[in-house]
Amino acid sequence: MMEITKLDGTDERLYPLVGPLVMNSKVLKQNNNYPFRTSESYTWYIAREEKHVVGFVPLEQKKNGYVINNYYIEGKAAPVLEALLKQIAEDTAGSLPLYAVALLDDADVFEGQAFVVEKKWTRYVRMRKG
Repeated sequence: MMEITKLDGTDERLYPLVGPLVMNSKVLKQNNNYPFRTSESYTWYIAREEKHVVGFVPLEQKKNGYVINNYYIEGKAAPVLEALLKQIAEDTAGSLPLYAVALLDDADVFEGQAFVVEKKWTRYVRMRKG
């Protein structure tokens, strides 16, 4: 059974959960070697199965909306990403717009959660929740 934990970007419980992953070379490679960042403007959604972290999505709140960028899903498991996106959409509904800079390989999962493409690049796609 998957459990989703929501933590503020500076919560002391964040590092023990995601620290080993964000410092892992395989995880960084999946993220095209971009580092993961956090601050007070971030909320992290962390998916766990039996205390094992299977994915996370840092959500940054900006003036013009919320932005998903630089996420990790173990084994690129679509059901994990779908569950995280559903929780984020539920938590942000009725407030600021929700955007995502997603890996091109994951665009179909985002589209399945009512995101629409705004711009495509070689490896990424910018999307907005419709």
